Amino acid sequence: MAVEYAFGIDIGGTTVKIGIFTDDGKLEDKWEIPTRTENNGEMILDDIAASIREYLEKKEITSDKVLGIGIDVPGPVLGASVVNKCVNLGWGVTDVASKMRMLTDVENVQVANDANAAALGEMWQGGGQGHDNVVMITLGTGVGGGIILNGQIVEGNFGAGGEIGHMIMNPHEKQACGCGKKGHLEQYASATGIVRKANEVLSADQRESALRRHKKLTAKDVYDAAKAGDPLALEIADFVGRMLGLACARISCVIDPEIYVIGGGVSKAGDILLESIKKHFVEEAFHASEEARFALATLGNDAGMYGAVKMVL
Repeated sequence: MAVEYAFGIDIGGTTVKIGIFTDDGKLEDKWEIPTRTENNGEMILDDIAASIREYLEKKEITSDKVLGIGIDVPGPVLGASVVNKCVNLGWGVTDVASKMRMLTDVENVQVANDANAAALGEMWQGGGQGHDNVVMITLGTGVGGGIILNGQIVEGNFGAGGEIGHMIMNPHEKQACGCGKKGHLEQYASATGIVRKANEVLSADQRESALRRHKKLTAKDVYDAAKAGDPLALEIADFVGRMLGLACARISCVIDPEIYVIGGGVSKAGDILLESIKKHFVEEAFHASEEARFALATLGNDAGMYGAVKMVL
């Protein structure tokens, strides 16, 4: 039987990652093109379509062998089709699926938020494999999230399902989150938030710490020092774990997932992060949810492509 293919497209603010998968879910090849955001990103989809056509011609793959195109974008998505504004790309409300169908003549086009797609990818072939009910939390410059229930993305009525980073964790916070509101999880558990917390602790507590040796502190520095037993770094790491554990306990009261998958750059801290989250989760969670598992993401920057292609296979 002839092999058929599907494309997974991960649109970021700087580059577009394109992967071609076989119909059994194997990543066959991948490449990147620049994301041209000028003129409100009007050429982004045209560039993607042109890159797909060029690849198919080069590999002599006919269009009837393409099962579909999955696309993820850094913004809320409605009905697996319409992007409800995407500031990073310059898009307003845009029917991405319809435009891509027109540009490629491929009928099966599905669109998702990037964090939701990453969650679906991790459920399918990553850290959440073997589970149908998965919450993914991505700890990077910000905090992203994706919710998968019964194998399906929960995008919500307004496309904001899984915006875990904007859960209110501290109603008394004085500083604003990047979204303009205050006290959100992102302010405490993102790489930026961890550095902010570390600087606050270093200013308030004059104990000696390896963290004082860094001119420009990073979240990695905090976790490296914590692994080495630095008392202040351990306190900061515990604070981050407590915030994430509490957030997961709250999520479990509503979603009750089988597993939480932790990804993003901060997740490279590994077991010290995971164990702290789990400890505080068990302390705070409703007893029926205490057995929820925690795992690290395994697909890295390819997770979005995997999730996007899963939607069409």
